[in-house]
Amino acid sequence: MNDDQTTWGDPRQWARMQVEKILETGTTEGIDANGLPIVLLTLRGAKSGRVRHTPVMRVEHYGRYAVVASKSGAASHPDWYHNIKAHPEIKLQDGTETRTFIAREVQGSERAEWWQRAVDTFPQYASYQAHTDRAIPVLVLERK
Repeated sequence: MNDDQTTWGDPRQWARMQVEKILETGTTEGIDANGLPIVLLTLRGAKSGRVRHTPVMRVEHYGRYAVVASKSGAASHPDWYHNIKAHPEIKLQDGTETRTFIAREVQGSERAEWWQRAVDTFPQYASYQAHTDRAIPVLVLERK
C-alpha cells in the first residue's frame, strides 16, 4: 500500500486528526474516542483501490477484533464497510503492532456474541441501533 496514494477514510476532522497523530507517533496508544481506545484500519477503497485509514473503536477478544459499521446510527452503512466487503484483507494497528487480518461479516448467534462485546466496550452502539432501521453490521477480523 503506497503512502502516496493514501486518502482519508473518514472526512470528519476528528478522525483525520486521529489518523495523522497515529501515523506521526507510530502508535494508537493515547488516541481515543470518547475516552475509549481505538485501533487503526488500513484498507483499500472498493472502487478506487486507494489506501484508506480509518480509526474505529477497539473491540478485541483473544487476538480477534470486531468492527461495527454503526455510522452513529445513520440510515446507511459507512463507506469503510463497503471497502472491507470489496477487499476483506486489511491491516489493523493496535498500539505499535500492525497485523494483517481477513474480515468477515457475522450473523446469528456469532453476531449476537460479538455485538454484546461491542456494546460492553462502547455502550453507545445500543443507542445507535435503536435509532436506525438497518441491522448494524458486525465484521470479525481474524489474523491471516
